[in-house]
Amino acid sequence: MRMIKKNLVQIDNLSMHYKVDTRGLKKKVLKAVDSVSFEIFQGETVGLVGESGCGKSSLGRTILNLQKPTSGNVLFKDVNIFNLTGNEMKMLRKDMQIVFQDPSASLNPRKTVESIILEPMIVHKMYSRDNRLEKVSELLGIVGLSDYYRQRYPHELSGGQKQRVGIARALALEPEFIVCDEAVSALDVSIQAQILNLLQDLQERYNLTYLFISHNLNIVYQVSDRVAVMYLGKIVEIATYSQLYKNPQHPYTKALLSAIPHIHSEKQGERIKLEGDIPNPMDIPEGCKFRARCPKQFDDCSGLEPELKEVESGHFAACYLTSN
Repeated sequence: MRMIKKNLVQIDNLSMHYKVDTRGLKKKVLKAVDSVSFEIFQGETVGLVGESGCGKSSLGRTILNLQKPTSGNVLFKDVNIFNLTGNEMKMLRKDMQIVFQDPSASLNPRKTVESIILEPMIVHKMYSRDNRLEKVSELLGIVGLSDYYRQRYPHELSGGQKQRVGIARALALEPEFIVCDEAVSALDVSIQAQILNLLQDLQERYNLTYLFISHNLNIVYQVSDRVAVMYLGKIVEIATYSQLYKNPQHPYTKALLSAIPHIHSEKQGERIKLEGDIPNPMDIPEGCKFRARCPKQFDDCSGLEPELKEVESGHFAACYLTSN
């Protein structure tokens, strides 16, 4: 594991709720992110995993202040980003960037690769014109593309090449923290490996800090120092990757891990099959959000919602089974 220097991002009781119109009836509240708290240390990668619709992307975008939270705080270098003015937040944008899931949707089809990478430098008035053009060439080289692609448009590139351009754009402002929102899920497996290796090389080169969002536990295992497991807007477990994979505490985490295929069949444990339906996110019952699907639920699970508590050094889980 890389040496962790200091706390870079602190998320405190962060919530992102949406009011949903239910065909003329009273609007209901969708709790995409619900009182989430954890920290991200400088130079590390925190993997964020969970089923589709659990709130991973909403959490990542709220951390970057791309959408205003319902409540809670995000501290970047001890500064609450939700208290900043528009100009102050614009200055901070240089330090906090994002790589989106679908490069075909996140790159402007009407602009060349050169223009796409130049744009953030122009907006933030970084470098002179000549230095910006040199920077484009440098960034293309860093992400494994030649100057041949400068005047190409996104539709002329493969999926992997587009994502390399997206990474170059994120690097253009020399950020410290990057949210990778399902950054390889839209790519072929062989290309996924190339992009993952690129991200890890860039992290070593520039001491970058990542929040790596994915639904694929195998990918998260490859890149993460710590892993946070999310279920229906809540973090239910967070630990180092070795703690999580060797000694999972939450039943949901155990079920996710049991679904990972192994090349050697003798390493494949018994598959944990979750029964029951995922609760309606706009009508979640009291108590533990996972209890309707949990094979080990008992009476306490229907009472108060379990808190995220430390079960061993650096390993936290929100489950009554860990305290019984």
